[in-house]
Amino acid sequence: MGRIGERFAALRARGERALVPFVTAGDPDLVTTQSLVLALAQAGADLIEIGIPFSDPLAEGPTIQRASERALRSGVSLRRVLELVKALRPQIDVPLVLMGYTNPILAMGERAFAEAAREVGVDGVIVVDLPPDEGENLYAALAGVGVDAILLAAPTTTPSRLAMLAQRTRGFLYYVSLTGVTGARSELARGVEQAVRGIRATSDIPVCVGFGVSTAEHARDIGRFADGVVVGSALIDAIQRAGSGPAAIDAATSFVAELKAALRARPSA
Repeated sequence: MGRIGERFAALRARGERALVPFVTAGDPDLVTTQSLVLALAQAGADLIEIGIPFSDPLAEGPTIQRASERALRSGVSLRRVLELVKALRPQIDVPLVLMGYTNPILAMGERAFAEAAREVGVDGVIVVDLPPDEGENLYAALAGVGVDAILLAAPTTTPSRLAMLAQRTRGFLYYVSLTGVTGARSELARGVEQAVRGIRATSDIPVCVGFGVSTAEHARDIGRFADGVVVGSALIDAIQRAGSGPAAIDAATSFVAELKAALRARPSA
């Protein structure tokens, strides 16, 4: 069992749900990202997703698109993101997950990427635009080096495909709560609970829900039926509102601590 599996097992034993914050590497620079990731771990993050900036992030809303643009302007690349993880790994034991798109990985080479990810201490990889039936080479390379390939499901996913994804994903299954792009929402999408309970009825793989989560109330509601909550755009919005430097990190850690507090209570169902 890898670091992600161990973390979910520990959380389940305590009756907690996982908080998985997302940050874009290099927004506004890699030094700030390193400080931010360390601070989020201290504030209660159970896993941390680190976004690989990409010029055409088709699944992202305006908040994360702008974060990627800022990171790319500062010269951030896939190799520099891997260097960031290498610097972070000795300092924290929180599982680190890279989230990005196919093109930068193909440019580096699937096997070379998988081996580099393992070497620097990446625990999992999410490739937003690469379903398992089109990504056999990458996912086999990741499995071969012990890095979890985390797959995504959505409200449009058929029951038979959900069963396949739950079987083939590693670490956890990322359930996208709505159709459309990322972004904070005032209300959670309907039907999420039913879908997640359906997955958990047929598989013991942890299921984390993301897209649209923006408040502690959202986190608490999702924690009643899912194993974890992913928050990205709302966190980046909080950082941007605070400005730069210590104020931004304080805003991020306060927000993450608030969300995690909502997930520590033992759920009623």
